[in-house]
Amino acid sequence: MRENKFLIFFLSFFFISFNSQSEVIVLKKCDHKEDGFLKNEYILNLNELIMTRNYVYNEKTYQKYKITDLSVKKKNSYVRNIYEEDGKILTLKHGYPQFYTQILFEKDKPEIFVKAVLNEVESLSKISTCEIIEKFDQES
Repeated sequence: MRENKFLIFFLSFFFISFNSQSEVIVLKKCDHKEDGFLKNEYILNLNELIMTRNYVYNEKTYQKYKITDLSVKKKNSYVRNIYEEDGKILTLKHGYPQFYTQILFEKDKPEIFVKAVLNEVESLSKISTCEIIEKFDQES
């Protein structure tokens, strides 16, 4: 009898988590202060806590970076882990404990910032403004 209760509990938990929902925010047509892009988008999956950035350089920007780095590709994508804190979405810290950077997003806002911290002194710099924000509730 005890084994049956455990089995029922386990199956109930499995089906509840199987039909869980996740929020996905897509920021499209994002400009950049210094570089030009044919495509520049950020996908924030708040359930999996992952940010994916997909971008395609325009020819001028591609040639600028290709001159100094032969590994640069015109079309690229990268993934970073994210977390939420005080209504903001941040990528994990990149760098050393004394100096690190993070990408910072605010829900329902088109601006994207870089947060830099040097010896516990913070600075924010706007790196991009996106034209389109789409929100999805996905069932998995």
